[in-house]
Amino acid sequence: MSTRNNIAPQHIVLAFSGGLDTSVALVWLKERYRCRLTAFIADLGQGEELDTAARKAEKLGADEVRVVDLREEFARDYAFPMYRANALYEGQYLMGSSIGRPLIAAAQVRVAEEVGADAVAHGATGKGNDQIRFEMTFAALRPDLTVISPWREWDLASRSDLLAYAGRHGIELDLSSGERPYSIDSNLLHTSYKGEALEDPAQPAPEGLLFRVRDLADTPDEPETVEIHFQGGNPVGVNGTPLSASAVLEALDEIGRRHGIGRLDIVENRIFGMKTRNIYEAPSGSLLWHAHRAVESLVLDPEVAQLKEELMPKYTALVYRGLWFAPERLMLQIAIDFSQQNVTGDAILRVHRGTVQVIGRRSPHSRYDTAFATFEADDVFDQRDSSGWLRVNTVRFRAGLTNGAAQQ
Repeated sequence: MSTRNNIAPQHIVLAFSGGLDTSVALVWLKERYRCRLTAFIADLGQGEELDTAARKAEKLGADEVRVVDLREEFARDYAFPMYRANALYEGQYLMGSSIGRPLIAAAQVRVAEEVGADAVAHGATGKGNDQIRFEMTFAALRPDLTVISPWREWDLASRSDLLAYAGRHGIELDLSSGERPYSIDSNLLHTSYKGEALEDPAQPAPEGLLFRVRDLADTPDEPETVEIHFQGGNPVGVNGTPLSASAVLEALDEIGRRHGIGRLDIVENRIFGMKTRNIYEAPSGSLLWHAHRAVESLVLDPEVAQLKEELMPKYTALVYRGLWFAPERLMLQIAIDFSQQNVTGDAILRVHRGTVQVIGRRSPHSRYDTAFATFEADDVFDQRDSSGWLRVNTVRFRAGLTNGAAQQ
């Protein structure tokens, strides 16, 4: 029993999505602890399913339902800082779920404070990543709160057990939708799919499962040009129109999904060391990642750009492992944001049938100088100067030969 000092909780705030796990968790928590329960629903851009989830929480017995619009905060304070770092987990995953969990947990703590709750709960499984992201955030922000993880307490061992429990307790499930045993998570950045048939990494996703990004056969015949505008490392508009942070993601999502951008099928290493097969659809994130790097390529000092590349895997690992509020992530963010002061300008992309190509970029702070870059005659770089640089930087090779060192 996850209680503090063996004292049963008086008021629990449950992070509720309306899916199988949290629906069962709500009923189980009410049955187990017999205390007041607030269902907290975070709006990160899921759309129509939010109203369905709210009605469901009420029907399942929540004493109060709180739906909190976090879309702008998610884009501005979580997604954009991560994209300023060009973060990619294992070289592929844009971490749409990883970055959403710290915000959900932080907002859940705020709701707990508003309603006077002494406990928080989540529906993450006991062997997955999300429990870590939730609980690292709780510990960083409010370590005094009791944390309840039903998956680590109940005797339900699988989603099949959850389906049986739901049947016994009259929990209605639409198994033709997102409430089927697949684990599906959506926000402004992406949709993720895992579980069931996807657990066989050799098999393609079942027909009709993936719904966010169009199949390539259904995308337009003609490519589309997209212009994304940046200021201080953050996207501030699309195709000449200034937009709020969340509106940028919405606009890019619509463009990307129309052209089949951002679908990724990977086997990924979880925090606990096991491998899992996941499918992600991240149209807006994919466009942003390419565009941001394009503007950076014009303005960053070469050594700063190289150091930033070296910092990226460490930063990415911190986000993936739920350490968004850890001092080391905050320290790295300061360094990254220092590099972004002049990342202002425009990236021009061509999107077509699942591909993204950078076809142009410009910035008022561009360090690109045609006088230096040209292969034609110039009067700013004396090519004979390279001889001295090469002579100095090859001393170690020549010294080794002089000392009789054997060649490899």
